[in-house]
Amino acid sequence: MSDYSLLIFDWDGTLMDSIGRIVESVCAAATACDLPVLDEVAIKGIIGLALPEAIAVLYPQVADATRVTAFRDAYVEHYLALDAEPAALYPGVAEGLRQFREQGHLLAVATGKGRQGLDRVLAGQGLTDFFDVTRCADETASKPHPLMIQEILAHCGARPEQALMIGDSVFDLEMARRAGVDSVAVGYGAQPFEVLQACSPRFAINGFSELGQWLRSAGTAEAGRYVG
Repeated sequence: MSDYSLLIFDWDGTLMDSIGRIVESVCAAATACDLPVLDEVAIKGIIGLALPEAIAVLYPQVADATRVTAFRDAYVEHYLALDAEPAALYPGVAEGLRQFREQGHLLAVATGKGRQGLDRVLAGQGLTDFFDVTRCADETASKPHPLMIQEILAHCGARPEQALMIGDSVFDLEMARRAGVDSVAVGYGAQPFEVLQACSPRFAINGFSELGQWLRSAGTAEAGRYVG
């Protein structure tokens, strides 16, 4: 059995199947703001960042605060319209999270979403009080800065070696590395394995159920296998 007592999850692309909505909303915001519509790979490459940082990476020419605000507002408006029909959790997530809870793990979320957005989706999934702690990009430093994880560790009274970060972007895995925390790469979300592997995750999964299987075998030869 794993020694990881604290499991920290990214949200979009790790627990919730919302990557397509994010891509569509960025494209809609670009159109509304008379900016070039970028390809899907470029947009997926910024998922995990806080929205202001994501805009700065995708559209460095959008320098003044008024245009940044206009882009953000257009993005949020389109995303909320799509969210009228809530996105689904990935297969196995609801069952897996409850099993981790029953096994005694502390559970946390570290996300590039804003607090209002995360609270809305948690309520929609019936998970408002499920996690021990959640941290959002608009209340702390954006990924890949380690502050989000450091605050979660402090809240839970956990040491870095007791925690595991599970995420689908280089920002998740780099944040974990900077915080001295092991990570698991998620291959069904925003970024492909070959990109994530550069961050030296402990393991990689193609489906959420594989995380529980790996945690049960951690400490054995199987625990060192990288899935790709």
